[in-house]
Amino acid sequence: MSVLLFGVSHRSAPVSVLEQLSTDESDQAKIIAEVLQSSLVTEAMVLSTCNRVEIYAVVEAFHGGLSVIGQVLSDHSGMSLQDLTKYAYVRYAEAAVEHLFAVASGLDSAVVGEQQVLGQVRRAYASAEANHTVGRTLHELSQRALAVGKRVHSETGIDTAGASVVSVALDTAEKKVGSLAGRSAVVVGAGSMGALAAKQLMRAGVERIHVVNRSLPRGKRLAENIRGYGVAAEAFPFDHLPPLLTDADIVVTCTGAVRPVVSLADVHRGLAHVREPKELVICDLGMPRDVDPAVAGLPGVFVVDMDRILREPSAKAATSDAEAARTIVAAEVANYLAGQRMAEVTPTVTALRQRAADVVEAELLRLDNRLPGLDASHRDEVANTVRRVVDKLLHAPTVRVKQLASAPGGDSYAEALRELFELDQHAVDAVAGSELGAAAENIDLSSLALDLDKTE
Repeated sequence: MSVLLFGVSHRSAPVSVLEQLSTDESDQAKIIAEVLQSSLVTEAMVLSTCNRVEIYAVVEAFHGGLSVIGQVLSDHSGMSLQDLTKYAYVRYAEAAVEHLFAVASGLDSAVVGEQQVLGQVRRAYASAEANHTVGRTLHELSQRALAVGKRVHSETGIDTAGASVVSVALDTAEKKVGSLAGRSAVVVGAGSMGALAAKQLMRAGVERIHVVNRSLPRGKRLAENIRGYGVAAEAFPFDHLPPLLTDADIVVTCTGAVRPVVSLADVHRGLAHVREPKELVICDLGMPRDVDPAVAGLPGVFVVDMDRILREPSAKAATSDAEAARTIVAAEVANYLAGQRMAEVTPTVTALRQRAADVVEAELLRLDNRLPGLDASHRDEVANTVRRVVDKLLHAPTVRVKQLASAPGGDSYAEALRELFELDQHAVDAVAGSELGAAAENIDLSSLALDLDKTE
């Protein structure tokens, strides 16, 4: 079984297509449930962010698994399978591993180096684990991806080279209206992106921030945090948005809603009470869009959306830092795959040693039948000698086969071992099954508790 990735991202599709594919948590759970109805898929999880929708699955067969995943995603998006495949990309086995490591490292983000995606990978795995849709393969892959992402951010300068989506949006806004220092801002959405937007606005010197959120208590918590930094802040429900726009200079929206939450009427009513002509910048960071596209046609209103952000030169990381990150990812991919190949040959080695132990015990039993009067101490010495001989004979080939198995194409050595020693494949599968069960019982989720708070 191998990992199959089926995805659509900002690199393969326009924002309009990504909007059509955008899913919330309930949709993601339904998608995975339908995918797992097929006997060809044994594990699955969805990574859905502002700029991508990717399904990672452990499949029995490449073409069969691809057909199942493609059809399910087509049904949920309302796109025909033919249209969907125009924008989709597929990665399999080693390529799927490399892609997830690159995503977790921020190398595949719209803004190269952004840290938010690392938290999103963590949440994607945590959700799948809570719904019991991942097993040993995706568990190990996800944990390693998180560790790789954290290593890249700690050992390279990709964080400073690649600004977050929010900072790129605010840089674009400043080019339009000038410095944000002393200005008034509205943040629509009090989730992780809303909190990040507030932080970036405070760094830019904004004088006051109004938080608008569907859940007022959550909005109040964010406003309280903002006030803790000495910046004036209040929280309001959604129906208070129009009057707040009257005095606002910049609006940042990031709600994760499935349809626009800032309408043309909202903005028109807000600007209707402006005494003097002014410019209003709206940074729409939602996916799908939070802002009705018609808003961009209003006089004095400048909308910064994801399409515009992707075209900004500042969304590119410095070449040297990106290359350093890619070097780390390449090394981690090689180490991970070597470990996986060694793990695959382990059941064969275990089965071989078990067979050898069975042969030794059978021969000792025969010895007991032939020499029933053999002294116990002599019998133990003979038994220990036979076991040492067998262990020494098996040591070199079993150690060597693990070393050889770590290289690409190493699975052929395990097959050769089975042929040479006439090992029953069922016995090998039984060993693998028992090892998988033991590993599942000992899964330690504490390793997922990485220091990622700053990325959410």
